[in-house]
Amino acid sequence: MINQIPLWFIYSFLIVFSLAVGSLLNVIIYRLPLMLQAQWQADCECLLHLPQSPPNIINLFLPRSFCPSCKTMISSLHNIPLLSYLFLQGKCAACHQKISPRYPLIEALTTCLSVYALWHFGLTLHLAFALPFIWLLIALFFIDYDQQLLPDSLTLGLLWLGLIANTLQLFTTLSNAVLSAAAAYTALWFFIQLYYLISGKKGMGNGDFKLFAAFGAWFGWVMLPFILLFASLCGAIIGTIYLKTKQKNKETPIAFGPFLCVTGVVALFWGKPIIHWYLGFF
Repeated sequence: MINQIPLWFIYSFLIVFSLAVGSLLNVIIYRLPLMLQAQWQADCECLLHLPQSPPNIINLFLPRSFCPSCKTMISSLHNIPLLSYLFLQGKCAACHQKISPRYPLIEALTTCLSVYALWHFGLTLHLAFALPFIWLLIALFFIDYDQQLLPDSLTLGLLWLGLIANTLQLFTTLSNAVLSAAAAYTALWFFIQLYYLISGKKGMGNGDFKLFAAFGAWFGWVMLPFILLFASLCGAIIGTIYLKTKQKNKETPIAFGPFLCVTGVVALFWGKPIIHWYLGFF
């Protein structure tokens, strides 16, 4: 039945759907940290018996999308992914203030990676799991870049999704996935604790451990050294360039999560060929 669907229709549907997902990711990236901060504040006030702040009314669904500058609600006509930004020339229809180009960038990035995943995996179960893997990593990339935060709701969701995928042995065996996830978290946690004892500095947050464990759940232990090495190498190079160009000191914190997210996508598409290429030298 699926084989009878025209290929152009499948790609067209995925493009439209991915643009909508990219728009949703923009909402998650902006609102989820605010929701978490409000929850943490409420928990602290309750624990310390302080007066309760007014409840936070923002969530992933309410209020409707609004302009970051004038807070005017954006109409449905002006909220079409990518097209509305181009039509309005990157400005708010109400106040005419510029809207960050990152919004259409995330929508376009989501679409491009989704379409490439369809081309790479075809209409298979691999694609059904690869798409949410990519979408979650995009959200984690930008949240960590902005806030230096990797929310548990996303990292643990990614981990469980990997374990579910590997009950069907899509990327590795289930036993390998479970043991690799546990080993990835433990190994990275132990390394950072050792680093803290030696240097007195906390080099990485717990969110990075959970994200690394999620990659273990997806790909098994074979891919973990590549992911950690590649992410660390990219982080060292780009971090050094950033500190030099921005004239920051070495104590400036730089989020490691974005580099893990990029490497996770690389591992999804090209991890095995890269490892086979590397092992060919031995």
